[in-house]
Amino acid sequence: MLLSFHRVSLASLFAAGLLLCSCSDKFTSVHASQGDLSGNRKPAADFTLQDANGNAVKLSDFRGKVVLLNFWATWCGPCAMEIPWFIEFEQQFRAQGLEVIGVSMDDDGWKAVKPYIQEHKLNYRVLLGTESVGELYGGVDSLPTTFLIDREGKIAKVHVGLAGKNEYRDEIEALLGGASRKNNAVAGMRIVPAALTARAAK
Repeated sequence: MLLSFHRVSLASLFAAGLLLCSCSDKFTSVHASQGDLSGNRKPAADFTLQDANGNAVKLSDFRGKVVLLNFWATWCGPCAMEIPWFIEFEQQFRAQGLEVIGVSMDDDGWKAVKPYIQEHKLNYRVLLGTESVGELYGGVDSLPTTFLIDREGKIAKVHVGLAGKNEYRDEIEALLGGASRKNNAVAGMRIVPAALTARAAK
């Protein structure tokens, strides 16, 4: 009897772990990622969706930037865990060329999403997703699902389920590449007065 109880408890904990890491029972792994930051990449499918102000936004408008494209929903627990990270990334890396885009898959549409944006003070662009756009990205059977897209508009990495904050940060910095390193180098340079430069040249 005790053994049976332990089996039920372990099964319950395992199921809870899966729910925590992904919001769909179709997904059977805790976290899966695909892609190679240095390998061959496929173009990200273009789409047009509306933002909270009713403006049409195309993914291709962000060509030349690194895009973190996050499919999420207001009722998704793991999505809520990631959102503060994405707010931080938007603040930290926007000047270097990062664009965070959230695509909400809520059935209730803006009725659910707009209050959530205000309550959680999302500082990045949020679009309302559609089934057809979800199909373009493999069906998006689990939430969150996040695509990291390089400056050429190609998919560099895909995360299905809850990934780690540091993992995202490392991948973003790798994709920002030269621009990030250049900014860091400039920030660390000492400015030498012109008079000293001229004196050294003599």
